[in-house]
Amino acid sequence: MMAVSYLPVPLYSSQSVASPVVSLDPQCLWSKWYQLSHFIDEETEVQRTEMTPKVMDIYSVHRATFKFEPTDEDIRKKLCEGIFKVLVKDVPTTCQVSCLEVLRILSRDKKILVPVTTKENMQILLRLAKLNESDDSLEKVSEFPVIVESLKCLCNIVFNSQMAQQLSLELNLAAKLCNLLKKCKDRKCISDIKCFDLRLLFLLSLLHTDIRSQLRYELQGLPLLTQILESAFSIKWTDEYESAIDRNGPPLSPQETDCAIEALKALFNVTVDSWKVHKESDSHQFRVMAAVLRHCLLIVGPTEDKTEELHSNAVNLLSNVPVSCLDVLICPLTHEETAQEATTLDELPSNKTAEKETVLKSSTVVYNGMNMEAIHVLLSFMEKRIDKGSSYREGLTPVLSLLTECSRAHRNIRKFLKDQVLPPLRDVTNRPEVGSTVRNKLVRLMTHVDLGVKQIAAEFLFVLCKERVDSLLKYTGYGNAAGLLAARGLLAGGRGDNWYSEDEDTDTEEYKNAKPNINLITGHLEEPMPNPIDEMTEEQKEYEAMKLVNMLDKLSREELLKPMGLKPDGTITPLEEALNQYSVIEETSSDTD
Repeated sequence: MMAVSYLPVPLYSSQSVASPVVSLDPQCLWSKWYQLSHFIDEETEVQRTEMTPKVMDIYSVHRATFKFEPTDEDIRKKLCEGIFKVLVKDVPTTCQVSCLEVLRILSRDKKILVPVTTKENMQILLRLAKLNESDDSLEKVSEFPVIVESLKCLCNIVFNSQMAQQLSLELNLAAKLCNLLKKCKDRKCISDIKCFDLRLLFLLSLLHTDIRSQLRYELQGLPLLTQILESAFSIKWTDEYESAIDRNGPPLSPQETDCAIEALKALFNVTVDSWKVHKESDSHQFRVMAAVLRHCLLIVGPTEDKTEELHSNAVNLLSNVPVSCLDVLICPLTHEETAQEATTLDELPSNKTAEKETVLKSSTVVYNGMNMEAIHVLLSFMEKRIDKGSSYREGLTPVLSLLTECSRAHRNIRKFLKDQVLPPLRDVTNRPEVGSTVRNKLVRLMTHVDLGVKQIAAEFLFVLCKERVDSLLKYTGYGNAAGLLAARGLLAGGRGDNWYSEDEDTDTEEYKNAKPNINLITGHLEEPMPNPIDEMTEEQKEYEAMKLVNMLDKLSREELLKPMGLKPDGTITPLEEALNQYSVIEETSSDTD
């Protein structure tokens, strides 16, 4: 299945608005902070009280600053050193938060982190973030802002500093983060702590491949992060791999949505190499995770954009699930749903057999007695990504790859998708790539300029056709499918290597009547065209034939065109080589005789 790569998002800020280059005024920052850092050495309570509003003033001015002038570099380095001198002392919580907010701004610049990224300073932040093993609980609500700001600073520092990344390994930061997650796993009031803990865990697993295996096996990150998702979605299990969906319930809160997105990204890194399942316990855990992801696809976030981001990360993670465990994406109907389905089917006219196969009712999609809601959501998600018309490789290929593998491995999913994407042909007057149906959109992608996009789109349709060439050509035309068939060695026809059930496709009367006149190259019905050579004399025909031969010869000699032929295995090769292979086969047959 096609793997997905994550790129880090912009570093943390309280505002998402980018700012121009801002020069930190030495008078505003350095002189005031230098005085404050010396005041704190004298340990007077009055001076500590005076420091907090001044630091807050610095933060309010530069909270949206992301780029700094090189001339201020020394000032900012000394500023960072001064902040750590304050944080190591027992100062009030408000002062700690203000200092950490300024440190978060400064940590956006890679250059100033070299002298301040030390083991001692990292340990200061770990202590403030309650990441030490000695901290058993999270009881003091007043400390929560300090924990959150410390985690934000760690995210920026770890992302921007290679030294901090090495120190994270030395300090076993991944284990400490998992320990903190366990403390706040079932507590709704500290979602910010969970969110930034998960973000830091994601960054560590992104930057260090060794941490992925540590998370997966030593720290049991797969069940831990899955439980975080269960908590975020408030899942109530009705069966081993089935959850109750409250269709009238409120959408996810913004905080829980953000937590879920961070957990999904961290899980992606943990499971990125999970192509095969060797143990029954692994299979069970992946099925539980797939069931949680099914639940994720059926709920919505606070906004449409957040819902799409949530579903996008769920799709990416599903791409890492072993395909044998994806059967939990569909499930048998409950007794209530079965009774409702029978009622709905009875209300349909008897002649609408196609509509009886797929019934959409009360937001439940039923096919062949199975609940297909999750697959329907994936299909709709895919169509939205096609309609966007950009970033196909990052946005479209993961869901197309997922649907392709599901269709290849699970018969009910393939048949449902075939019914939705490639219904029985009725309109054969238009080219396959012309129109607004899902089939039309996918056929257009078969000739996309991006090789990866065109390959996965063609592969998806090929699998829906049970890898039968004649069936694919019926829906796409030979011209659109030529690239796939050439790559698979199927230009001469036949079928792919995978086995599928032998249920027959049913052609409509419209298609049967039009089939003799359908252009196999374009895939649509064309009006008979007059043959231009019918009105030529024999001399004219000979002249045009020689003219064509000369043109082809010139193109061939200039290597603008290369004659190709089919090898015995169906793949294309230069014509001379193909003829030689056939000659060898004929000679071998003669010798045998």
